[in-house]
Amino acid sequence: MSEKNHLVNKDSELNVNKVDDTIDRMSEERVDDILANFEDFKGYLATRVQVGEKLGLNEEALAQAAEKVAGYLAKKEEPKNREEKLLQELWLVGDKDQRHQLAHLLVRMVQTKEK
Repeated sequence: MSEKNHLVNKDSELNVNKVDDTIDRMSEERVDDILANFEDFKGYLATRVQVGEKLGLNEEALAQAAEKVAGYLAKKEEPKNREEKLLQELWLVGDKDQRHQLAHLLVRMVQTKEK
């Protein structure tokens, strides 16, 4: 796969505009597997945060990616459990700054889980 298809380039810069494309390339079954259980979702997010950290992304870049993913999920995916429903409702009522803070909290939640 060429670099133009990656979320992070060779200089460790994140292109958040590619998040939707990356999610769209996932099979429906894979998305369902990730979202079926909140612990599975957190595990998936934790793995992606770890990869981002290894690529040199700071917390702000990780939160920007999480914000983009959360926006995508809120618009295009039906919540599969109570936790996802709560996150969706918080996302939908929040303004831009509150959504950004929620994205930071999601990143920190899975970073804390790793330790």
